[in-house]
Amino acid sequence: MKQLIEDIAKALVDNPEAVSVHEVIGEQVTVLELRVAADDLGKVIGKQGRTARSIRTILGAASMKLNRRFTLEILE
Repeated sequence: MKQLIEDIAKALVDNPEAVSVHEVIGEQVTVLELRVAADDLGKVIGKQGRTARSIRTILGAASMKLNRRFTLEILE
């Protein structure tokens, strides 16, 4: 799942070297923390959060297959 988010983010940004995903595993939910360069933050979030919402939708669909809950946090 971590690799999926990383690949999507790298395809969206101008500076793919700055993309990093950190996984925080909890009992109920696994949190994926996405960090990108400051100037690429808008590209990952998108207008009115549409791109971020789409990434979260893909994450939710993929997590159903694994029977595990994942959430995405986009960090500055």
